[in-house]
Formats: sequence, C-alpha cells, structure tokens
Amino acid sequence: MITKEIATSVRDIFGKGPIRRMRAEGKTPAVVYSGGGEALPLEFETKVLYQELIDIQGRNAVINLKIDNGTEKSVLVKEIQTDPARDTLFHADFLEIDLQKSLQFTVPIVYSGKAKGEDRGGLKRIDKTAVVLQGKPLDIPNECRVTISGLGIGDQITAGQIELPDGVTLVSDAGMVCVSIVAP
Repeated sequence: MITKEIATSVRDIFGKGPIRRMRAEGKTPAVVYSGGGEALPLEFETKVLYQELIDIQGRNAVINLKIDNGTEKSVLVKEIQTDPARDTLFHADFLEIDLQKSLQFTVPIVYSGKAKGEDRGGLKRIDKTAVVLQGKPLDIPNECRVTISGLGIGDQITAGQIELPDGVTLVSDAGMVCVSIVAP
C-alpha cells in the first residue's frame, strides 16, 4: 500500500467568511473523522495537499498526518471536494484508521503478457478489473499482477488463483472469473 506523509495544523477558523479568507491565503480546510470520536478540524497548505492527493488519485493509500500539536494520525481519504469552475481544492475529509486492524480494500488487477490462445486466434475477455481484499492496511498490495501468457483458448483465471501476500485474504468470490481466452 502507498504511504504518504503530510504536515498539517489544527484549524480554529470556522464560518463561511473566515474559511473563504483562509482559502484566499492558499490553505484548504479539512476534517478527520475517527470512528465515533469527535471530528478534528485541520488546515493544509493547498499546493502541498493537492500535489500529494494527485500522486495517490484513484489508489489505496495510507496518509500519515503530522499535526502541529505534536500528534500523528494514520488516515484514508474519504472525500475530496473541488471547485468545478476553477478546478481547485475546496475541502477534504479523512477517516482515521488503526494500522493493526484488518480492513477491506478494492485493489486493481493488472494483466501482463500475451496469451498463447490470442496467437491462435482467441480473444482475451477481461471480466474483472479489481478484487476486494482484507488485511492490515500496510499489508495490502497496490495492485494484483496476473500473468496471462500461459492461457490457451478456453482457459481462464479466477479470483481465487491470484497470488496474495501473507496476511491478506480474498473477500471477493474465489470462483469469479477475472480473465478468459474465448474462441472467436
């Protein structure tokens, strides 16, 4: 799993007008929710937050927030709001997690190689592009790599055949067909 570290500070500014002035100064408001606990309002340097979020866009990532009061929180991105007219960062929501607890993540499947069956006229049919895995956040892979070069016409790879790291289990149906080579 991707890990990022971002510096932030506790926000003591609230209300529409003060938040607008904060954004004009190049800062973005955010909130960290902690599973039933009280939400923690934060502010980020917009350029830094934007760049870090662009790097992890669409992927699973654990972000380690270094807060100016000396604490650290491990979080996942819950929601990012942008201004549609200006395409600027407007607000971010994060969810605090425990790195020692097992969680579920949707992980993309990356297929590599050219199947033997394709050389013989077969067609590659990709049925699934992601699987759901469960494990400790830092044990979850960024992607599941599947080599299809050994597949002939009529062969398939199911979710249960994907190799997973130790401590990670498949939540998706093991019999689910991910890729197959079909006759033309």
